[in-house]
Amino acid sequence: MGSTDNPAHFRSKITVYVLACWILAAFGGLMFGYDIGISGGVTAMDDFLIKFFPKIHERKLHAKENNYCKYDDQTLQLFTSSLYLAALVASFGASKSCSMLGRQPTILMASTFFLFGAALSCAASQKWMLILGRILFGIGVGFGNESVPLFLTEIAPLQHRGAVNILFQLFVTIGILIANLVNYATSSIHPSGWRVSLGLAGVPALILFLGSLFITETPTSLVERGNEHEGKEALKKIRGVDDVDAEFEQIKMACDQARLVKHPFKKLMKRSSMPPLIIGISMQVFQQFTGINAIMFYAPVLFQTVGFKNDASLLSAVITGTVNVLSTFVSIYAVDKAGRRKLLLQACVQMFICQSAIGGILLVNLKSTGSINKGLAAVVVVLVCLYVMCFAWSWGPLGWLIPSETFPLETRTAGFAFAVSSNMFFTFLIAQAFLSMLCHMRAFIFFFFSAWILVMGLFVVFLLPETKGVPIDSMVERVWKQHPVWKKFMDDSRPTSYEMA
Repeated sequence: MGSTDNPAHFRSKITVYVLACWILAAFGGLMFGYDIGISGGVTAMDDFLIKFFPKIHERKLHAKENNYCKYDDQTLQLFTSSLYLAALVASFGASKSCSMLGRQPTILMASTFFLFGAALSCAASQKWMLILGRILFGIGVGFGNESVPLFLTEIAPLQHRGAVNILFQLFVTIGILIANLVNYATSSIHPSGWRVSLGLAGVPALILFLGSLFITETPTSLVERGNEHEGKEALKKIRGVDDVDAEFEQIKMACDQARLVKHPFKKLMKRSSMPPLIIGISMQVFQQFTGINAIMFYAPVLFQTVGFKNDASLLSAVITGTVNVLSTFVSIYAVDKAGRRKLLLQACVQMFICQSAIGGILLVNLKSTGSINKGLAAVVVVLVCLYVMCFAWSWGPLGWLIPSETFPLETRTAGFAFAVSSNMFFTFLIAQAFLSMLCHMRAFIFFFFSAWILVMGLFVVFLLPETKGVPIDSMVERVWKQHPVWKKFMDDSRPTSYEMA
């Protein structure tokens, strides 16, 4: 593409305004993280179970309950997982909204759906109200998880793109931690502690709603929709300098190419679109098959299973949540220095060891009834922390970063919608199936996830290219056409009349 690809030509400085845009948009991640964290704690609260799932509460109180099966109930799992099914469907609507209306209005819509979900969940008196509230949460998550990573990637300066995008995942981890702290506090509020937990989801949604009225639209989205003057002014505003001609020309070139493609979903099915599509979907699917949501959703349940009581299990979940937040800062520091591949590969080794060790301890020591001794239970907590630690600087943030930066503009919102919907579908599967899998597979569930981690490591070694330091609109030339496997797919990269029709 010429000299405009050189990062040295893209001048920028970090201003208070652009920092505020990054942080306010990242509240979309906090919204998502709060919901991940709140679900497991609420489903472990006796008052919640008595009101909506009395049979499970009876089973939980049974003197010789089965450690692996006491929470196995499809309706209870549907409470958690219905959100992700709604988010899966919503992500395609969010893709259209991002393309036609822009990233900023889509973020506004995400917060609005989430606010309604929080209100309905907090006020729920019937099971259907609870599930409908979850579905509204899900639509908000679908819109937020589509628009926020794209927004952050498109407004970030090249040299900080990885770190800025990871703010989304950082705020996810902060949301999980806050949810664990809230659950710890509300578990002693009877009989409505669960209402407080669910209702407080409205707080990050309200901040995101107000923030979305303040943040700018991305220059790429403005130019893509024919507003070149506003796009250039927005670029000057977020870069903090007037000399943005080189970067603006690259954005215009990408938009001109994108306009030739009238049907991005058709374009995505072309051979030349397969590399970023396969990578984007695989990163999101693998993120779930690390087993992270199985641990984060049900951390309180997991710790009860290994012998901690209610308060101790929630406290243990707070500890893992803190580890999650602090470790994400490692990724923010290292992602634009060490690169994406090194972080992913190191984490595969550490996660494989931790999952296998947890499975081994539970297999030998935890039977269907009774509990393991306190020393071994503490070892399980340490292993979970080590596992969460390396996930938080690798597959957690990079599962969102890599798909958001690898698609060319003409298929970016459509391709990212496939990535987000894949994430939500497999999150739904894990959330819906985990407690049943725990009941039937018992400790072997951790070996199941270990096997997937091995597959993920091989995937990174052979198929995942390094994208550190590559301008977002130069990925085709500098990444896909240079990769030993993916370059074979790039022989028909120009749009055809079929796609332009």
